Amino acid sequence: MASRILVVEDEKHLAEALAHNLKFEGYEATVAGDGEAALDRVAAEDYDLLVLDVMLPGISGFDVCERLRESGNRVPVLFLTARTTDADRLQGLRHGGDDYMTKPFLLEELVLRIKGILRRQEWYQTPVAERGIFKFGDSEVNFRTFKAKGPGGEVQLTEKECMLMKLMVERQGQVVSRELILERVWGYKYGSSSRTIDNFIVRLRRYFEADPRRPKYIHSVRGVGYRFTPEGETQT
Repeated sequence: MASRILVVEDEKHLAEALAHNLKFEGYEATVAGDGEAALDRVAAEDYDLLVLDVMLPGISGFDVCERLRESGNRVPVLFLTARTTDADRLQGLRHGGDDYMTKPFLLEELVLRIKGILRRQEWYQTPVAERGIFKFGDSEVNFRTFKAKGPGGEVQLTEKECMLMKLMVERQGQVVSRELILERVWGYKYGSSSRTIDNFIVRLRRYFEADPRRPKYIHSVRGVGYRFTPEGETQT
């Protein structure tokens, strides 16, 4: 069954061209001309991915994505924008986006990005444990509901936090490189995004470590990446 993609773009000719080319690639593509129309369509129908322009009339693409995430909708979002700074790209990711492309762009690259996002979603949906729940120590993660429990109580994880935990659980006991994390969880290899990984690891330690400064489960391997030890191990 063809993946369903919603193109949200107020430039009519660009939107129609994108939809036409996505259909040629085998996807089922629909167009919405503004943020409100996009929210209405997503509320009425299921989509596998949104190609979402940032600068839209009315509410922005960032606001559309944020509203979707607040409502619990996890449909993947690929932002399109004329803004080119790292700060703008990181803002898109903070709003819950999965990837970010600047205009003008190559159609071939857009298609590759879309394939990468859909591939990561398919990987994430493969079960990592019985009923999608993984337990270690006094903690647990539900990869289907994004809910977790740790020493500090219950917490609602973001999709990227869950994807990072899933990758480390699948490779427990092994060193997971930064390059693999960026590729599998974020889908690209921007050097500045290494700091993003560090921030996510800090948050996961706050959720699951009794003493985040002396972690038992999520260890740093200097210059390489991270290692998850579900049975617990004090790092010296």
